[in-house]
Amino acid sequence: MPAEPASLARLSVSLPPSLFQRLDAMVRERALPSRSQLLAELIRHALADHAGLTRPEATLAGTITIVYSGRSGRVRQQLANTQAAFLKEIISSQHVFLEEDKSLEVLLVQGPAVRLRQLCDELRAIRGVEQLQLFTTSALLPPLHEPAPAAAVAADGAPS
Repeated sequence: MPAEPASLARLSVSLPPSLFQRLDAMVRERALPSRSQLLAELIRHALADHAGLTRPEATLAGTITIVYSGRSGRVRQQLANTQAAFLKEIISSQHVFLEEDKSLEVLLVQGPAVRLRQLCDELRAIRGVEQLQLFTTSALLPPLHEPAPAAAVAADGAPS
């Protein structure tokens, strides 16, 4: 048995047989090298969700995926109006038309967990929104713009 890297800690987990079998099936279906990799991914996701629930001011990054019906302008306008109220949290968005008169929109977001939850709640309340999921991580996007160093300003107001 190969020695474990010093940077890893061992964890022993007991599961009911049916859950263990489903876990192994998931590892195989996703072609992962080990159960450990899958469990680490699931734990990271749970920790990010936990941070959002227990530390509402924690800054999180992530995506909001929205599926809605109707290609009429009403739903899209309501989504746009709601998003406009959260300009500080929404980095970008992408929209595509799906089959059966449905649309998919993905928002890239970053901000305090409480604001991201508020955004999700307001988007969910829009009639026509059928699915909405927030996926978060505690790893943040780098600052889009570094603060400019204070430049000396000449008497005429022009930078020197």
